[in-house]
Amino acid sequence: MAWLRALAVWLLIVAVETLHGIARTLWLAPQVGDHVARQIGVLTGSLLIFAVTWLAIGWIGMRRTRTLLAAGALWVVLMLAFEIALGRAVFGFGWERIAAEFDVSRGGLMGFGLAALLLMPFVTARMRGRVDPGPSR
Repeated sequence: MAWLRALAVWLLIVAVETLHGIARTLWLAPQVGDHVARQIGVLTGSLLIFAVTWLAIGWIGMRRTRTLLAAGALWVVLMLAFEIALGRAVFGFGWERIAAEFDVSRGGLMGFGLAALLLMPFVTARMRGRVDPGPSR
């Protein structure tokens, strides 16, 4: 049940991030340019993911560090697949454009956003006192 709830929270994160991307494109990009807007979007998107996870972490029901990190890893794999599929199928982006989002030397910060996504279940559970210490091995 906890894994289905983690998946449901990921779907909520996708919905929130999709709305965030639309707002970024409509209102921020015209002001600062698309590239800078996408960079700002990594920070604001991470904050939105934090907020969703903060609100949902108790409902998910996971309490072990390993399980929380595994949920974050699942979210990363799913988000990466979603982003690539969306970029390729909907927007027609080539592999070069997609790779640029992860290349820090070219200003791509998506890797930082995915790192935040990976850690978010553990970080929010820890902040809310919902992590069981588990065995000391």
